[in-house]
Amino acid sequence: MELGTSESSYPGSGNWEIPIDLFGSKKHAGVPRGVLSFADESGNIVFRVNRHPLNPNSSPLPKDKKVLLDASGNALFSIYRYHNGSWKCYKGDSDGNRELVFRVQRTLKTFSRVELEVLFESGRSNGEGCDWKVKGSPFQRSCCIYKDTDLVAQSSLMYKLHQIFVSRGKFRLTIFPGTIDHALILAMFVIFLSGRK
Repeated sequence: MELGTSESSYPGSGNWEIPIDLFGSKKHAGVPRGVLSFADESGNIVFRVNRHPLNPNSSPLPKDKKVLLDASGNALFSIYRYHNGSWKCYKGDSDGNRELVFRVQRTLKTFSRVELEVLFESGRSNGEGCDWKVKGSPFQRSCCIYKDTDLVAQSSLMYKLHQIFVSRGKFRLTIFPGTIDHALILAMFVIFLSGRK
């Protein structure tokens, strides 16, 4: 399933043979402190997430908005979080005529575990829609993203040998071989990170 959002901006998108690691942090060089960004193995920023707070008291309206940007600063997806534990992801950053790509519903929320169900819009997914799941612990930055029963991506904290305390500020997202757009996986992962809220 290729959505065609970031092929030109990130050479790793598309068909590939090996897993790709992206390293997430809010402290990457060249990015304002506190802005979540993802770098490749060479340290080049390939994705960035800008947060746009909305009115927290507007119940039927979105509570929060995040925009996933590519390395050039082009908006790939706008992610809106709602009060009922659901999210909607639109293509680009237009507030006018938006194209809904997928919606996410939280199906499990405990202190240490969150599970999300990803529902693609029928025209975008060619009938493959509701077979995506995201499961894990946002606190530990650890999750697995599945399409049907296939593991598509997983994340974990950056552990080092003989390290007792592991910082939650740096983590790795590994995207396994396939034809899925990396930006789409990143959008799901960004939603997962706010899944406990």
